[in-house]
Amino acid sequence: MAFALVSLAACGGGGGSGASRTTTTTAAPSTSVAVTTPPTKTYEHVVWIWMENKSYGQVIGSGAAPYETGLARRFGTATHYADVGRPSLPNYIGATSGSTQGIADDASPFSHALTVDNIFRQVRTHGGTARSYEESMPSNCNLGSADAYAVKHNAAAYYTGGDDRAACNRDDVPFTGTLPSGSLPTFAFVTPNLCDDTHDCSVAAGDAWLKTFVPALLDSAEYKSATTAVFLVWDEATPMPNVIISPTVPAGTVVSTPVDHYSLLRTTEELLGLPLLGKASTATSLRGRFSL
Repeated sequence: MAFALVSLAACGGGGGSGASRTTTTTAAPSTSVAVTTPPTKTYEHVVWIWMENKSYGQVIGSGAAPYETGLARRFGTATHYADVGRPSLPNYIGATSGSTQGIADDASPFSHALTVDNIFRQVRTHGGTARSYEESMPSNCNLGSADAYAVKHNAAAYYTGGDDRAACNRDDVPFTGTLPSGSLPTFAFVTPNLCDDTHDCSVAAGDAWLKTFVPALLDSAEYKSATTAVFLVWDEATPMPNVIISPTVPAGTVVSTPVDHYSLLRTTEELLGLPLLGKASTATSLRGRFSL
């Protein structure tokens, strides 16, 4: 199946769906101002799946990634998806708090204990559940890397304000290969280990891992009820692969508008009816562009 080049110029930075139109609009400059008025909630569940260190052409359309390429053709993808910092950790923190918080390394939570608001806390504050699923993590909310588990890829472990640490100890759990059937959390943050996310292993290895996990998620009652959106994203380097998955995404959607991890945060907050944090407030939304 061929990709169809579409994006929705008329939708601007906010949500909404509509007919497909080509655009080359660039994202608006970011600021650190939070928007306090929540948008209208439209989804019950949002799932993020994080992969590592591959550029767009290494995955989407690659013979080493038939499953991921098939997902992009079945759903949608953005060809100019940018990171928001280097190396890995600033991207995970930026995507979950609306700012890299000045971080420019991959140091542990003991070096970067962050009290700032974040999407995990937002979801809890608004009555939802936010859970992280970390493959190969030896115990809940493990604050140090161990074997194939990298704490730098576990954003929730860095937040210590409010009830963040207690929530991490409860809700940041080892990933066993599946998400809870029939009881998805409001927000799920899924991190494969250093091999399965392609940090240390091949694109083909990551593709095979996703093929063992994603089909069951898309076969869940929550997904089939059109109340769940799934974002498959990579942390760096620009432009990164990505697949935006929902029953409402027109097959073969390809968006050329520049977007980034702040766009991911904005879109998720819009879908769940949450205030916009930091640079999400001026980021380009994916919502209308993918008919979410």
